[in-house]
Parts: sequence; structure tokens; C-alpha cells
Amino acid sequence: MFNRRTFLTTAAASTLAAPHVARAAFQLDPVFVPQTVKISAAYAPGQLLVLPKAHFLYFITEPRSALRYGVGVGKAGLEFTGTATIDVKKKWPTWRPTDEMIEREPKTYAKFKDNDYVQPGGPDNPLGARALYLFQNGRDTYYRIHGTTQPSSIGRSVSNGCIRMINDHAIDLYERVPLGTKVTVL
Repeated sequence: MFNRRTFLTTAAASTLAAPHVARAAFQLDPVFVPQTVKISAAYAPGQLLVLPKAHFLYFITEPRSALRYGVGVGKAGLEFTGTATIDVKKKWPTWRPTDEMIEREPKTYAKFKDNDYVQPGGPDNPLGARALYLFQNGRDTYYRIHGTTQPSSIGRSVSNGCIRMINDHAIDLYERVPLGTKVTVL
């Protein structure tokens, strides 16, 4: 018979047998699970709207209706605001912190200091499974909407400015939005 004790014992044993595979369990607050909501008529279908203070990203699906995702956003002073377009989309993107990030947090980003190392894409990459690159007037802003290896950051203002999503949500959004999509961050 399979019961709670059997489950816990099996789970603990599998964690010890394969620590490189096991990840801490995370339960996303239900408010941050994607859901259809009503939205202002000011935004056209196909656009993205991000409200950092509320920690939500809206994909406008039809007039006055949007699919809302929970997000993590930039720390005070590091957040992006304004309008941009998605000019590049990448699956399992590579990543390198900006020079400003390395300067602000030298211990965190020590392996990137004084070299050209770029972290390959994959499950341990901070950009997660997908990345949407924000551009203004054809120039990269270095801000992204991307997956994350830190799902507990959803609903918080902790990033270096990017907009973080649960990887499955980032994959879903990636499939929905084409290049050229307008993004407004208030």
C-alpha cells in the first residue's frame, strides 16, 4: 500500500541517490498562475504589458482581455520602464552578466571577471528555458523577459532588471508572441 510514509521515505532515498537531479519543491502562489483577466481597452491584442509593482505580465489576447502571468522584476533602481519591442527570441539562451552587474556584485559574478566566458544554455542558466530580448529603436536594452532557475523570485523585486517567469510560463509566452511584439513596462 502506498501511503504518506512510503512516499516520504522513497522521496528521501531518491534525493540521496541522485542529489544532482533533486530540486527543492516550490509551490507557486496561485495568484501568479496564468489566468485570463479583463484589461483596459487602451492595449491592443498582441501587446505585452508589465506592471512591475504588481508583479504581473499581461499578454493581451483580445480587446479588453489578457492572459496574466506572475513575474519577478528588477530591484529598486535597476528596473526597466518604457516601451520596447521583442526583436530576438532564443530557446535555452546563453548568458553573461553585464559589466555593471559584475561591478555591483563581484563575488556573485567572479567567474565572469576579466574574461569572455559565456554560460551555455541549459537548466542551470539564469535565463532559463526561453528569453525574449527587449530592444528600443533597433538597439538592445540588455533587458529580457526570460525563464528562471529561481522560481521563488516570482512575485518579488529581486532581479538585476529583467522580467523573470516560471520556465513553463516563459515557454508558453515564447510560443505566443512573434518578433516585433510591443512591450510596455509601466
